[in-house]
Amino acid sequence: MWLKNTWYPAAYANELDEPFLARRILGTALVLYRASDGTVTALEDVCPHRLMPLSVGRRVGDDIQCGYHGMRFDVEGRCLEVPGQTQVPAAATVRRYPTVQLHGFIWIWMGDESLADPALIPDLHWNDDPHWTASRGYHHVAADYRLLNDNLQDLSHETYVHARTIGNGEEETIANFPVKVTVEANRVVRAWREMPNIVPPPFFSAVLDHPPRIDRWQCAIHLVPGINMTYLGVYPVGQPRSGAAVMHVLHLATPETETSCHYFWSGLRNFKLEDKALTDMISKAVGDTLAEDKVVLEHQQRKLAEMGAPAVPRVAIRLDEAPLRARRLLDEWLQRERENPGSVITPVPLVPAS
Repeated sequence: MWLKNTWYPAAYANELDEPFLARRILGTALVLYRASDGTVTALEDVCPHRLMPLSVGRRVGDDIQCGYHGMRFDVEGRCLEVPGQTQVPAAATVRRYPTVQLHGFIWIWMGDESLADPALIPDLHWNDDPHWTASRGYHHVAADYRLLNDNLQDLSHETYVHARTIGNGEEETIANFPVKVTVEANRVVRAWREMPNIVPPPFFSAVLDHPPRIDRWQCAIHLVPGINMTYLGVYPVGQPRSGAAVMHVLHLATPETETSCHYFWSGLRNFKLEDKALTDMISKAVGDTLAEDKVVLEHQQRKLAEMGAPAVPRVAIRLDEAPLRARRLLDEWLQRERENPGSVITPVPLVPAS
């Protein structure tokens, strides 16, 4: 269910301002930290002596010291010191995973490290681009990351789950606006909607200073295995589309366990870049919106456990086209990795250059 030979977001870059960060990725416990020269390391979070998590130890300069017997390990996972003896056992090493800091994230490669080419990291430059302003956040979701992908590919739920924030009322339910679903390069699914002349949902009304009606477009974009973006624009009816307020909302799903995931999100805008009050408002609005998704996803996961993990959806409807295509792509890539362990996903642009 997990692709190994791909880059996953493991943390925001600023999370490593702390001495170290403990995080589980693809079922593996890790300890991440930044050395004094800026090097980022991710070590398996276990001392090879008596399996004590290194994350309950302490930093000693650029090394990490086990909190049980004081063994010290460097950024490469090599043991430098064993208290009480001069000889360091050759087997006293901790696995290090490849990491790259890019676009404001720490990326990690959990598979064959010989394949860990930084050029395979998707282009999410908006997250630290001076022409865009970011409102970032994180949710821990006690649900399979595939449920999160499903949710982000079918935005018709906004009317019902997000009525207080980004959803239209039932008289203009998003489901009633046709969606065009396409698959690109066998790795990207796009679900595009145009919503002309609608009453603005609360969030977009505030962004545009409360016009009576707006034109809106949105595209749910999914790159296997867990990179999602909502590309959207809104503008008052009667004004040119070229003047739309545009947002790229990143939704990055990194599996933690089979029933939980890390949800890194960032609302990126190309307007009112210096308006800190707006940045804070968007942070809260997006955070509140995605917290509503978290409730739904965790309800689903509990029901899956209760019912013995049946396939979802049990009954497919027209709105499931994009999520089902994304799941099929993931299954194809999982099969490809099993049959050819050297296969990797090369990125494609999520949004065409303008």
